[in-house]
Amino acid sequence: MSDHSETNANIDPGASLGHEYDEDTTEPVIGPDATVRSGTIIYDDVTIGKGLTTGHNALIREHTTIGDNVIIGTNTVVDGQCDIGSSVSMQTNVYVPTNTVIGNNVFLGPNAVLTNDPYPVRDDVTLKGPTVRDGASVGANATVLPDVTIGQDAFVAAGATVTKDVPAETLAVGTPATHQELPESLQGGNEI
Repeated sequence: MSDHSETNANIDPGASLGHEYDEDTTEPVIGPDATVRSGTIIYDDVTIGKGLTTGHNALIREHTTIGDNVIIGTNTVVDGQCDIGSSVSMQTNVYVPTNTVIGNNVFLGPNAVLTNDPYPVRDDVTLKGPTVRDGASVGANATVLPDVTIGQDAFVAAGATVTKDVPAETLAVGTPATHQELPESLQGGNEI
């Protein structure tokens, strides 16, 4: 476990930094000004920029890269091999599967679920998570299916089930989600 005392990090003693999952792993790198709350587990081979904040019981698995000023909420799981940008806010109970890409200034609401397996336990396929472009928002309880791209500054409404790509600056609403013009009140990007 690394000593983070010189980086202005506030690491709760109940957090676990540097979960060794294999013989040849490297301790995680966490930038300055981090707040890591109790129950959080960060695996080896993770690189995180400055200003990380976690809720309680967050999980960040191996081979994940995270930018600056990212919030990973209580009980949120980042299941490894993910690339996450800066100024991202993942609220409580978000699930991010392996092989997911999240851009900068992205919001994922409570209980948002991203998926990476189109035929769970039925077919042996390559797992590919969604791509969420810069400035996109995904509302509470929304589900985004594998290999779907949420375009730049797009908005996925709460409870939507996204089965196909959402163009930039578009609203996705319903189950399955349909695309609508982004209302003026939702234009202008996220303020994270």
